[in-house]
Formats: sequence, C-alpha cells, structure tokens
Amino acid sequence: MTFFQLTRFKSRGLEPIDLTIDAGECITLGGPSGCGKSLLLRAIADLDPHEGEARIDESCQSQTAPPVWRRQAGLLSAESHWWADRVGDHLPRSDPDLLAALGFSEATTQWEVSRLSSGERQRLALVRLLLGNPKLLLLDEPTANLDQTSIDRVEHLIKEYLQDSCSAALWVSHDPQQRRRIGDRGFQIESGRLVAEKWS
Repeated sequence: MTFFQLTRFKSRGLEPIDLTIDAGECITLGGPSGCGKSLLLRAIADLDPHEGEARIDESCQSQTAPPVWRRQAGLLSAESHWWADRVGDHLPRSDPDLLAALGFSEATTQWEVSRLSSGERQRLALVRLLLGNPKLLLLDEPTANLDQTSIDRVEHLIKEYLQDSCSAALWVSHDPQQRRRIGDRGFQIESGRLVAEKWS
C-alpha cells in the first residue's frame, strides 16, 4: 500500500515532484553536491519553504501542525545538533538493545557530548531519531563519517526498523554501491528533476 506520497511537491531549485513510497520501502536519492537533495529532505520535514502536498499514511502535511508532522517525518541531518552536556539528556528513554545494535553500551548515555567523535555523534543521532518512532525516515548521508563495521550496523538496523514498524525511508547517499545495497528503488536529481536511477 502507498504509505508516503508527494504530490506536485516543490522545494527550492527543484521541479515539482510526484513520488509514492510503500510501507517498508527504502528509496535512495543521489546526485551531485548542491543539487537539492538536503533541501528536499528539509522541505519534506517542513523545515524549509515548499509548495505542493506531502502525505504520510492518512496525515497531510498542510493540515498537520509542524511539530506533530516532524515527529512522523524524522529528519537525520548530515550534521546532528546537540544542546545538552550528556548523551542521555538528548534521548527520550534508554534502549539498551538499540544502543547495542550500533555498538554502544548503556553507559554511553552518561558520556559527555564533547568527547564524541563525528562518527559516534552520527550513530547516536540515529538512536535519538529511532527512539521517536517516526513513520518516515529522512536520512541525509547517515553513514558518511563511519567505518565499514558501523556502516553495516546502520544499514542492518534501518532495514529492520522499516520492516518491524512498517515505516518508509528516503535515504540520501553519494555512494552508488550503497544505494544499490539498501534501496528498493533509486532516484537521481538531475537539472532540478527527479529521475529514476537504473541499476544493472
């Protein structure tokens, strides 16, 4: 069934987009730097100006308060934001299994944010996102700063999450091999247009 839908959706620098994603499906998005991938994710999350309509299940973006919409459409930015001293202060609750899936122990919640590497911040930002149980994952290069072991963990975890929660994902990646690995379908942004990516 169609779970997520864009109808004549337009963000800065892009032509209007029509796109549907089914429950459990992961759609990948590629294209050169500056082509509008991150702007599209931010617009879908209702953080940047846009036109047209987005729908998650029965909820329409235009009829949903932005804070409520953003709990359903969870954005993982390329650079995560941290506002408190300890990791645990950013998490709604502790989930040892989720932390372990990304290579952390429960003691990680007591770590100071200032001591985190960029890769640790990225993985813990994903923990924070998934603890909110979003219906749509908007993932902006979630594995860009990670080693291969961590990349494998993230890819496996997100696939599991999509299946277990019947959610959907729009995943931006510069890595064509990763897009083929994780994507059910793929698209490129070319000259402001969304074009299906052909995988041989």
